[in-house]
Amino acid sequence: MNALFDLSNNVAVITGASRGLGQYFARALAKSGADLVLTSRNTDDLLGIVDEISDLGVEVLALPLDVNNQESIKLMVAKAIDHFGKIDVLVNNAGCNIRKPALDVSWDDWELVVNTNLRGAFFVAQTVAKHMVKVGYGRIINIGSVTSVSGFAGLAPYCASRGGIKQLTMSLADDWGKSGITVNCLAPGWFETAQNKVLYENEEWLSYICDRIPIGRPGQPHDLDGAVVFLASKSSEYITGQTLLVDGGISTGATKATV
Repeated sequence: MNALFDLSNNVAVITGASRGLGQYFARALAKSGADLVLTSRNTDDLLGIVDEISDLGVEVLALPLDVNNQESIKLMVAKAIDHFGKIDVLVNNAGCNIRKPALDVSWDDWELVVNTNLRGAFFVAQTVAKHMVKVGYGRIINIGSVTSVSGFAGLAPYCASRGGIKQLTMSLADDWGKSGITVNCLAPGWFETAQNKVLYENEEWLSYICDRIPIGRPGQPHDLDGAVVFLASKSSEYITGQTLLVDGGISTGATKATV
């Protein structure tokens, strides 16, 4: 069974790895044996996680990447392949968010969030897939969110972009399946990150959100380990175009309250 989840001799690219969920994914894949390419707009922001991952005994390469710049995407992929010779896994994680009531969202707000989260994810996947198609193998994991399937006030551009990730995942899975590439969406629920830290400092909000999560708590870093390793490994070879929600059950619409 262990061989099904062994990522030794795999090379995984993780975008947006300087903080938050990207670092969780990096740790999980490295512990399963994958060598890593970690990206961020500023590679200085990767120094801590690179040192940490290197101590796990895998090779780590830090590269700059701006997902809103197509030349930056092409250069990152070229450097990764030049260094490792291949890319087996892509974790398409880079993203951003702006919290505003829908009536206050500006044109520029929309452009930033949707272009970063959706356009950026597509062109990173496309550029990596051009290599994967040649070798007939690949695992692409697009990072969505519970907002890929549910709507929340104050998150209109973000919800639109994450819903788009779900649809994009299905389209790319159909496009590239015959080339040995699986494309799936990993959709976390409420996890505390730098983007939403202010919410977790609000006890009233935290109580409200926990009441909506059937398991009764927000996500912890280890809650994502099994899902990302599963989707990156041989064990998921017949699964593609799917959205795997790791959300404690909040997307069911249930609450802990009983009648």
